[in-house]
Parts: sequence; structure tokens; C-alpha cells
Amino acid sequence: MMRQAGRYMAVYRKLAEKYPSFRERSETTDLIVQISLQPWEAFHPDGVIIFSDILTPLPAFGIPFDIEEVRGPVIQSPIRSEDALKELHPIDLEKLHFVGDSLRILRQEVGDQAAVLGFVGAPWTIATYIVEGGTTRTYTTIKSMIHTAPHILRSLLSHLTEAISEYIIFQVKSGAHCIQIFDSWGGQLSPYMWNHWSKPFIEEIVTVVRKKCPGTPLVLYINGNGGLLERMKGTGVDVIGLDWTVDMADGRRRLGSGISIQGNVDPAYLFSPLPALTDEIQRVVRCAGRTGHILNLGHGVLVGTPEAAVGHFFEVARSLKLDELFENYGGT
Repeated sequence: MMRQAGRYMAVYRKLAEKYPSFRERSETTDLIVQISLQPWEAFHPDGVIIFSDILTPLPAFGIPFDIEEVRGPVIQSPIRSEDALKELHPIDLEKLHFVGDSLRILRQEVGDQAAVLGFVGAPWTIATYIVEGGTTRTYTTIKSMIHTAPHILRSLLSHLTEAISEYIIFQVKSGAHCIQIFDSWGGQLSPYMWNHWSKPFIEEIVTVVRKKCPGTPLVLYINGNGGLLERMKGTGVDVIGLDWTVDMADGRRRLGSGISIQGNVDPAYLFSPLPALTDEIQRVVRCAGRTGHILNLGHGVLVGTPEAAVGHFFEVARSLKLDELFENYGGT
């Protein structure tokens, strides 16, 4: 389940009171392992996601950042000029030892009972933070750079592509079974612009990782990806994550049966009566088909989600009998 434990798990919030700095929690091996295992110990899903952030590797290639409680990520020196590009350097994986150490421990902790999942941000999405100086609702600075300083943006994206590729390989060699690439803000681009400013860099990452880590499944998720599905498939990833604004049946039809899909229950269903949540899970599974589907939410868990509803999600998933489910509804 794409989850933010801090949004719904009481045990996490209690730990966060003791360690109020998000970066301390996400950059300290013992805390990373403890937090990563909290949902697994509570709900026993099929995967354990390392507790981290898509911005975690930034300081390792020359971009310091802070996380403020209200503003979120803050980059004091955004990169918008050729001089600023000079601050970048190749990724120093030693500075990310806590990620590698945590993945190795998680592999030992869960054994063969669950997959260990790593993740990264896609170059375009990471670049939005670096250029804008943090989170934004409009993306006007980076979108303007496409026209006013395309060579600077392209150089930044190329540097990020190389660093992210190495970071993925590092995670896999440290113990991650699978990597999800979050191009969270790729949906802020028109399909035409995404083709030019995001897709080629994701394709390059996939090519590099395929050579160094053959057989490692790669998942691609974009928030608001309804206009990009076919283009996402063209990146060469193994799994396409669908948000809940795409009907699962439409998504399967558009993508075909040759690629796996992930999703896409609306996170708001976890606030609904449990029978309604059950019905929606069953509907999504029927629409996805018998094979090549990872049941998941269509985005992260919402603030205040009842833990009991999360537990119910997993109970329903484990109780599904596919033959019966498809037979009763005439599925194929």
C-alpha cells in the first residue's frame, strides 16, 4: 500500500514525538528499520517499503535541503543558472550508507515473507523542487525555464538521471527486490511536454538499471496520469501505477495484458463503511483481470485514515478467491 505511516499509524506518531525531526527519522538506520517494519508488523502486507523520501539523496550530489513543518522541503539555493549547476557533483553513495544499511537489515528481518521495496523520484519531479526551491502549486519557474533556459534544465535533468540511476542500483545491491519510480509531478506537464522533458530521462534510467540489475522489477507512478498511460508504457518499466482518476478497466484496456498494473482504490474509500470498501476492492480486482495486478491504493493514505480500515483492506485482499470473484461477475 502506498502509505505515509505518519498520516494514520498511532505507533508512528508516538515515535515522531520522541524524534521530531523528519530527517533524523529518515536518515538514522535504527529508526528507518523500526518505522519501515511498523505497517508490516501491524498488517502483514506482501511488501515492506523502506522509510525514506524522494529528496533524501540530494545532499549526496550537492544540494542541501531542509524540511520545515509548515512549508515542507526547502532548498535555500535553487538551481536556475549555469553557475548554480557547478555546485553539483557525482552522487556520493557513502553519504547514503543509512539507506543501504537499512535495506540489508530489512532483508534479514522479513526473510522470504515479504518483498523489500525501494523507491526514487524521477528526474523531472526532483527537478521541480530543486528549481522552485521547494514545493509549488503552479510550477511556473521550472516550466518557464523550458523556454528561457532549456540548456540549464536539460543539464540538471541529465545530472539527476545519472545520480538516480546509481541510487537505484545501490538500493538493489543493498537488498531492495523492487524499485518504484515516482514521477509524482509529471502529470503537471502536458503529454507533449512530458514526452520531451520527463520520458527520455526515465527511459535512460530504465536502460542503465536493466544492464546492471537485470530482473529487478521497476514500477512507474505519476499522479494524474490519465493522459500519459501509453507514454508511460513506452519507458520500458514492468509495472504502471494508476491513480484513482483512471478507471481500472479503461487502464487495463489501454495498456494491454503485456504489462502489469498497480492500484487503484481511491484512498477516500478507507473512510467509507467497510462493506463499501470491500465492494470497491473487489471491483478494482475484477477490472484489472486475473493476472499482472498489484492491488494498491491509487495514491498515498490520507491524513486521519482509520487504522481499522487499513487492516480491513488487507483482510479483504487476503480473502479474495479469484475464481469465485470472476465467475460470479462473468469476468474473463
